[in-house]
Amino acid sequence: MSDVVIFHNPNCSASRYAVEQAEAAGVDHRIVKYMLVAERPDRAALEELVAQLEDPVTDLVRRDATFTKLGLTDADVATAEQVVDVLVEHGELLQRPVLVRDGVAIIGRPKDRVAPFLAG
Repeated sequence: MSDVVIFHNPNCSASRYAVEQAEAAGVDHRIVKYMLVAERPDRAALEELVAQLEDPVTDLVRRDATFTKLGLTDADVATAEQVVDVLVEHGELLQRPVLVRDGVAIIGRPKDRVAPFLAG
């Protein structure tokens, strides 16, 4: 079993940085390419992720052009249940990278959070 799980989008520089840091530190890790439908976390996995998250749960949702195009607002992702509902329907809105270790999850932004988290 991997020490760290990284929810990763290879097109994101912050996400690539997290993977590079894990590799450089020799941390055993598993990459979840959540943008691929086959690897997208389901409701149960998202509920577990939300429960482990040290950051505000609403930060788990990206506020990008897709968020706006979908007509979503902060009021739509104000609670853990709403965040899970939105991410089940629109997995591409999952913030990245998200790192999970020993039952604790963080959003790897800003990048300087990644190395200390990987160090345990």
